[in-house]
Amino acid sequence: MSNDALIAELSSGLAPVRRRSVAREGALLVALCGMELALFLAMGAMRPDMNHAADSPYLMWRVGSLALLAVVACAVAIRSFSPAARTRPGLTLAGTLAAAAIVAGVFVAPSGTAHRAPLDRLDPASGIVCATSIVVLSLPVMALLGALMRRAAPTEPRLSALAAGLAAGTCGAFVFAFCCPFNDPLYAVVWYSIGCGAVTAAARWCLPRRFRL
Repeated sequence: MSNDALIAELSSGLAPVRRRSVAREGALLVALCGMELALFLAMGAMRPDMNHAADSPYLMWRVGSLALLAVVACAVAIRSFSPAARTRPGLTLAGTLAAAAIVAGVFVAPSGTAHRAPLDRLDPASGIVCATSIVVLSLPVMALLGALMRRAAPTEPRLSALAAGLAAGTCGAFVFAFCCPFNDPLYAVVWYSIGCGAVTAAARWCLPRRFRL
């Protein structure tokens, strides 16, 4: 069989594939996070003192840091799905921003917070609920990123999975930040990190396996 005949046989019946659009994929992520936030708030889950706390340095730090991390992580994840992308520098940038946000939390702690016992500040019973809520809110975003990854052609699926997990975790944490009533940077750093870390680990384990199917 000639090469032309072999190519014609292998390509017969193939349907054209819609080209990727970074703008469309980003818009899908924004729409999904917006729907989650709107639904969560419609259920009455917004913290009751939001009107008074909205301009506090602590809340601006928490929401602003998570928003920036979510945008950067989502951009890194979407870009990583391209065959020519280098994912490691983006992950390094996201890690640097996360470290800077943690350091900045020292300067926004409400007065009197530092004098409480560490266990009281962490409040493990509420913290577990917090981390679990972040995981649950992250699942739809992780599913969407997994589907986008499946349709694309990442050459480093493990790093793409890490980026997708980090993006999903930070998006879930950003949504939950509007509902969390605790005003302690230590609480936020510990439990939000646990929630985001669990989502990132799950994505790293699940998505490459899915990618190989």
